[in-house]
Amino acid sequence: QVQLVESGGGLVQAGGSLRLSCAASGRTVSVYVMGWFRQAPGKEREFVGAISWSDSTTYYADSVKGRFTISGNGAKNTVYLQMNSLKPEDTAVYSCAAASGYPRPTYRYSRSADYNYWGRGTQVTVSS
Repeated sequence: QVQLVESGGGLVQAGGSLRLSCAASGRTVSVYVMGWFRQAPGKEREFVGAISWSDSTTYYADSVKGRFTISGNGAKNTVYLQMNSLKPEDTAVYSCAAASGYPRPTYRYSRSADYNYWGRGTQVTVSS
């Protein structure tokens, strides 16, 4: 089992920045890719981006490309989501997820079903 805990959410003005963290514990040796998703009220969960632990390759949704950056620490137990130039439409609960099993290219981890473990999420609110 892998446990995930997000932190760093909050209220920010449009154009501002936030950095979210996701701390992983447990059987993290089995994790191949870490992802970030978000869900706004009344909307479906949306893929934000993912990072491969093995080679740090990243993949982003078009809606955040160029504004958000995913990175991981060297110990492979924490992943970060740096969010810049935030917009009101970025308001959502942001959750991190971990994928284990047979590794695939990072761009193939864009669906919720690709992930085995989930954190509870952290609220990000962007005011206009």
